[in-house]
Amino acid sequence: MSNFEVRSHDGSGRVGELTVPRADLTVETPALLPVVNPHVQGVAPSDLADRFGAQILITNSYILHGSEDLREPALEQGIHDLLEFPGAVMTDSGSFQLAEYGDIEVTTREIIEFQHEIGTDIATPVDIPTPPDVPREQAAEEQETTQERLETAAGMDTGEMLVSAPIQGSTYPDLREQAAREAAETGLGVYPIGAVVPLMNEYRYADLVEVVVATKRGLSEDAPVHLFGAGHPMMFALAAALGCDLFDSAAYALYARDDRYLTVHGTEHLEDITEFPCACAVCEEHAPADLQNAEESRRHRLLAEHNLSVSFGEMRRVRDAIRRGNLLELVEARARGHPRMLDGYRALLDHARQLEATDPVSKDAFFYLSADSPRRPEVLRHHERLARVDVDGELLVGGGEIDRFFDEYWRLVPPFGPVPPALSDVYPLTAQMPDRLDTSAYEAAARGIAALMEANPDLSVTV
Repeated sequence: MSNFEVRSHDGSGRVGELTVPRADLTVETPALLPVVNPHVQGVAPSDLADRFGAQILITNSYILHGSEDLREPALEQGIHDLLEFPGAVMTDSGSFQLAEYGDIEVTTREIIEFQHEIGTDIATPVDIPTPPDVPREQAAEEQETTQERLETAAGMDTGEMLVSAPIQGSTYPDLREQAAREAAETGLGVYPIGAVVPLMNEYRYADLVEVVVATKRGLSEDAPVHLFGAGHPMMFALAAALGCDLFDSAAYALYARDDRYLTVHGTEHLEDITEFPCACAVCEEHAPADLQNAEESRRHRLLAEHNLSVSFGEMRRVRDAIRRGNLLELVEARARGHPRMLDGYRALLDHARQLEATDPVSKDAFFYLSADSPRRPEVLRHHERLARVDVDGELLVGGGEIDRFFDEYWRLVPPFGPVPPALSDVYPLTAQMPDRLDTSAYEAAARGIAALMEANPDLSVTV
């Protein structure tokens, strides 16, 4: 039985519930996991739960394992008491250090056993984080090693502790899909997509989309997916629309220590801000000058608190958009904040058929927002339905009232195309449209007419 249940869908985005047995709680997804450095806690884990609503966090078991100061307290007290956090705790295995320094002194079996001993709720094996754009042979070889380690972890007795199965494969979609299928066969509990931070750091959102889409093809619909290192709120909506359920963020703290201020549209340097655009507690109670002139540790703490507020706020907004059925409208709004994010949105729409597979047939009104809207899965679905309609005789599409020369009259609704009377009031054909439509809408409508005519070669259509 899966530990993950989907409650609402919008495209590939979903609101779900991840059951974490060892923590005896259920995490609502999409969920943000703040990264907590066990040595440096700018914001206390208890505050993450009480003030920001964090149900789950992630910390690094490799740091704990190698720390003279923290190893024994972690073993004696357990990770929850050590951090003073009441929710679920996921731990990483040292793969980040492996990526940074090229070597770590621990095996998968050792680190899984240590994670179990300190009371971790979701553990992580030692995968090999293969960077983007490496030679294919390297990516395949390192993925094979990662899979061997996942199988080692799957063969261990971990009780109620969930174990994640990181999926690698660099920027090769077929390797990512294969890795996902092999990871799924282990039966482990959570499926992180690894080694994508370099893509996000370089704003390669279109490449990120291809990696996630390929990975999702190799997983079942009830597999919870964790996008490792996805911590900037500007891309939460896009990642959720791809079907990612868990996001971990060190950005709130790392950016704060660099005097950077997160927004849903990008990142601002504190020194460049004259008015805060946010209504969180930090921004309501302080002017930018207050923070600019504050003592360093206080400034960094307050910036981290703002960054957390905007990040958790965006995650709530994403969940609400999924429930309401307007996630793609939110993705489009965020995509207009940065040209490379727009690349990511357009790459997402390249996979409209994959999105359509789980997209509800009825939801809130379809909003036509740009020339990209005709590429959405709802338009694709209508065109495919037209290709299955049986109609003959003389058909008038659009135009005036039906007369004796025509057997039927259908409305013309760009970008969907011809609409039979019985469907005129059915989603998404009640779409909200601007008065000034672009040519993309009419071109899409023409494709709908073509689909209908191709399916009915004896039909005569007048537009």
